[in-house]
Amino acid sequence: MTDTIFALSSGAPPAGIGVVRISGPAAGLALATVAGAMPPPRRARLSFLTDPRDGSLLDRALILWFPGPATATGEDLAELHCHGGRAVIAAVEEVLGTVPGLRRAEPGEFTRRAFASGRMDLNAVEGLSDLLAAETQQQRRAALLMAEGHFSRRVEGWRGTLLELSAMTEAALDFSDEDDVPDLGIEGRIGAGICALAQDIETVLAAPSAERLRDGVRVVLAGPPNAGKSTLLNRLVGREAAIVSDIAGTTRDRIEVPAALAGVAFLFTDTAGLRAETGDAIEAIGMDRARGALDAADIILWLGPAEEAPRADAVLLAAQCDRTGDDRPGLRLSAVTGEGMAELVGTLLDRAAGLLPGDGDYALHQRQREAVGLLRSHLEAAQMAHDLLITAEELRRSRNAIDQLTGRAGTEDMLDRLFAGFCIGK
Repeated sequence: MTDTIFALSSGAPPAGIGVVRISGPAAGLALATVAGAMPPPRRARLSFLTDPRDGSLLDRALILWFPGPATATGEDLAELHCHGGRAVIAAVEEVLGTVPGLRRAEPGEFTRRAFASGRMDLNAVEGLSDLLAAETQQQRRAALLMAEGHFSRRVEGWRGTLLELSAMTEAALDFSDEDDVPDLGIEGRIGAGICALAQDIETVLAAPSAERLRDGVRVVLAGPPNAGKSTLLNRLVGREAAIVSDIAGTTRDRIEVPAALAGVAFLFTDTAGLRAETGDAIEAIGMDRARGALDAADIILWLGPAEEAPRADAVLLAAQCDRTGDDRPGLRLSAVTGEGMAELVGTLLDRAAGLLPGDGDYALHQRQREAVGLLRSHLEAAQMAHDLLITAEELRRSRNAIDQLTGRAGTEDMLDRLFAGFCIGK
């Protein structure tokens, strides 16, 4: 029999309200034990909460009762909306711990039960995880779309198409054993259906990744020593994150600073100045790390000579226009006076828009992209097959790839790692 679990599912006390959630077969017993009677299903009722051991008053709270399976977890579920003081929450949880069959929830256990009962698939779970960790409005919007099942519904559409194609393929195989074939065009429709499905999947794989949305667009500031990289970094992130000095080679290592501009997450990286030769072993290591950062950059802000820019798409900056008569090509700016900074931020936001999902789009994590990529590879194999038996097998493997994507088929170790990242009350 499944244990009944409980936990504070709202923010840590002190708070205005503390919501204690109870889920499992003994949820009704627990609610009646502390509240004295059950409220009507899905209707809030004000009630005194008492300790059944001595009748002492714990709190006056709103109580709710949600009989399963039409609940967030798929089980019987109760909620106590208490006052959010530490002593109140501690007293209520202590009493719940004495009810037979109840125990404190593990991290992510409520969500795991929702997944196990089919209330959420793995993609929606990952979206919820991202929503809890969202720090920018763009992250929130994309995570909410995933958590609300927008991608899951698209995957279910893929599954339905695959089932139809598999049925058509099996029918074609059966017809091939008969003298009278009722549908000579069935193989053509199978091929067209596989092609259309593969094209739809390709558009999903071409979309921006969730990792860039979560970690931020990687912007690397690079150029020769004393070009103004550290001063510019500090101006962009709004604080003294890097040491600024007139001494060449002050920055010896990569300095990574996350920051949000107009609600978009960026990861700015200041690097050691690049020059042809150095007799300093530490500076040489710093320059090697700077080149590694350039290789991984989404956007490069180049503060050196235009002809030495590491990539053709680097943003060229004449970054010390307040100090020199610099007539190099590129955006003229000064991190000291602020000249040109608005134009630079606008450029960064324009570049980022092409690297991140739009307002109405979700983004896939590496696990999801790998599963979708596997699905695409099986469909490609089905397209190339000249034997319907091979086509049927590749369509079966395609359905298995969808099961991995939704979590119908997955390893416990992967699920353990995912749910362990949730807070106790989720």
